[in-house]
Amino acid sequence: MLKSFYASLLLGAVLLLAGPARAQQQPAGAATFTNPLLPAGADPWSIFHDGFYYYTHTTGRNITLWKTRSLSQLRTAPSKVVWTPPATGPNSREIWAPELHRLNGKWYLYYAADAGRNPDHRLWVLENSAADPLEGTWVDKGQITDATNKWAIDGSVFENNGQLYFVWSGWEGDVNGRQDIYLARMQNPWTIDGPRLKVSTPVFAWERNGDLGPNGDPPHVDVNEGPQLLRHNSNLYLIYSASGCWTDNYALGMLTASASADLLQPGSWAKSPTPVFQQNAANKVYAPGHNSFFTSPDGTQNWILYHANDEPGQGCGRFRTPRAQPFTWNPDGTPNFGNPVPVGQPLARPSGEK
Repeated sequence: MLKSFYASLLLGAVLLLAGPARAQQQPAGAATFTNPLLPAGADPWSIFHDGFYYYTHTTGRNITLWKTRSLSQLRTAPSKVVWTPPATGPNSREIWAPELHRLNGKWYLYYAADAGRNPDHRLWVLENSAADPLEGTWVDKGQITDATNKWAIDGSVFENNGQLYFVWSGWEGDVNGRQDIYLARMQNPWTIDGPRLKVSTPVFAWERNGDLGPNGDPPHVDVNEGPQLLRHNSNLYLIYSASGCWTDNYALGMLTASASADLLQPGSWAKSPTPVFQQNAANKVYAPGHNSFFTSPDGTQNWILYHANDEPGQGCGRFRTPRAQPFTWNPDGTPNFGNPVPVGQPLARPSGEK
């Protein structure tokens, strides 16, 4: 996702220079599929409910949902624009990284937006009581924020031991230059309850590739963003994206906490010193990041869903395409995402797809 005014300029340049990559069609009923899943789409997200996958990604101008029984066949799935922003106002522009969640029997869409000025980016939430999120009415529940009300993007929610948590990427103050990961308890799906805790800040060299050039304002940004929770055995893994998305070094990092820990205590989260998923020039995959997770329809496989570029230097524009591949678990219980696979390489479809 574009995380600064200057990255937004890069997007505009990319849109002028080239269109999106093309997703390859597969024969109906084929046992394999190839990436990308769609010709374009950054910040991919999916959720499985009652036999269907619901998918969304950043369009920048609205929130669109896809519905399918087979996520590997996303390119043939029907889609629908379920929410269009108001013509003006604080959530009218730059609609980024929507996420769809099912909480307490209702649907919630979390997204970032502003009025056309990056420093004003904040997080917002919509609610829908219909059984199918492509139907019914989406009700604006307003901005979701902690007491500081600082710049915020990439909001996500998760539950642990009966408590709902909100996690996002934000600024410590009011000036661009560094994005941290914050965590807070929630009173309900649209209200943060209590102070935010900074659980991650860019400290390693691989998290701090973010030069925007001498004329940038600022000329450099350190980035931690796109936090996603992954649960396995008795541990929680917070997978996040690091370095600027405008660099080829955009990669995934990992924080680990015990599921029984007090997640709002600073010492509960341990950061891995190396990235857990990163570019692979041999496979022609660059800047992989802003991921989410899903399981195969039969529940036997774990998959990572992410965006990436096909060539170096393609930045934060429409070259980014959504991709999926299975992953496994190391003997110590940590996830093993392997290397990002090349575009066009046949992969077995997720187990249980029809």
